[in-house]
Amino acid sequence: MPAKGKHRRPKSSSLTRGIAAAGTGGAVLVLPVLGATTAGAAEAEAAAKPAAAPKTYVVVAGDTLSKIAREHSVSGSWKKLYEDNRSALGDDPKLIRPGVRLTLDKEDSGKPSKASGERADRSERKDAVEPAAAPAKKSYANNLDGWIKESLDIMAERGIPGSYEGIHRNVMRESSGNPLAINNWDSNATAGTPSKGLLQVIAPTFSAYHVPGTSLDSFDPVANITAACNYAADRYGSIDNVNGPY
Repeated sequence: MPAKGKHRRPKSSSLTRGIAAAGTGGAVLVLPVLGATTAGAAEAEAAAKPAAAPKTYVVVAGDTLSKIAREHSVSGSWKKLYEDNRSALGDDPKLIRPGVRLTLDKEDSGKPSKASGERADRSERKDAVEPAAAPAKKSYANNLDGWIKESLDIMAERGIPGSYEGIHRNVMRESSGNPLAINNWDSNATAGTPSKGLLQVIAPTFSAYHVPGTSLDSFDPVANITAACNYAADRYGSIDNVNGPY
């Protein structure tokens, strides 16, 4: 009996060495390497996958940079958000206009790791003074409708009574809607104080009932309306109670 061998030839792992040849009579069967093929396919798939587009956000009324940064977990807080979008926002971070599209978490070459960014973000939230958004200034049409609406808003702030209908009715009777109307023929004109503007206010009345924050020019439509309504409120309770010369 032949002596037993003490060492066995290690079994060859043909599928992980490259290309293996298996004898089948006189033919040789070439087997592809499965591991290499799988790895190559994975690399190709990864290379073909497009990079994720940066997240964006469109500003709505009432937003502040700090609110947007907090709700969307922006690294670096509102300061980073402002710096990344400074070209769109302008020089004042408090003035952000509805409709502006912001880029969130813009990539840069020196971007810190996520962990350090989170620590910096927590620190900034403690120490930074959040900018308050400036209220958007309301705009009005430069016509009779816009002048009346602007006057009503000022009157509401000052507690002066009056309605759109009451103002419009008296304006049409007094001046037909012409802010430069002037009466040069009545007793006031004879006394040297002609009635002027949309609601035909004389200079002494305009001065006495002028509403702070409006123009000092009695021909100014908004200043003229608010002064006249202030006078009518004192004399008649409201411009709504005026239905003739006053």
